[in-house]
Amino acid sequence: MSKRCDVCDKAPSFGRRVARLGVRAQKRRIKGRSSRMFYPNLQPMKAVVNGTPVRLKVCTSCLKKGKVARKASA
Repeated sequence: MSKRCDVCDKAPSFGRRVARLGVRAQKRRIKGRSSRMFYPNLQPMKAVVNGTPVRLKVCTSCLKKGKVARKASA
């Protein structure tokens, strides 16, 4: 199962998790860095594409912008 939006092709992006010493430490400093991933917020939905109903995985930003024509519920 891919973690990619079917409309805008948004995919997971990479970043760093930064571990810092706490508030009550003598010196606030960075203890370490490790890799992490940011996943798009995908929602399954039924939409009409070329006149046929299909099931799509769409990110919430595309849903808010109205890039997808939803299937009318019967």
